Amino acid sequence: MRFDRDSEGAWIVDPEDLALKLGMTAAHLQSQERRGLVGSRVETGSGSDEGRSRVTVTTEYSGWQGLFDVGGSLIGERFFAPGGIDVAASTALGGRH
Repeated sequence: MRFDRDSEGAWIVDPEDLALKLGMTAAHLQSQERRGLVGSRVETGSGSDEGRSRVTVTTEYSGWQGLFDVGGSLIGERFFAPGGIDVAASTALGGRH
């Protein structure tokens, strides 16, 4: 998975890729977004995390967080329930960002 930036620096994501990460179809994700049930946040790393970005997306029933390098490549991710319960995790998200 990759996230790219447009000419103004805003993140661009393929809705199909993001929906798969959240365990739903793109149509369902778009439906939840229209109903105001999708939240997102992008955090830019500093210090030892300079050049990395953490992207967090939550829906009514699922959450996903990805860590991206300076080139936009996914280098770690975790999945969680909306109450903050970590469902499964993989590399590189354990530290401070």
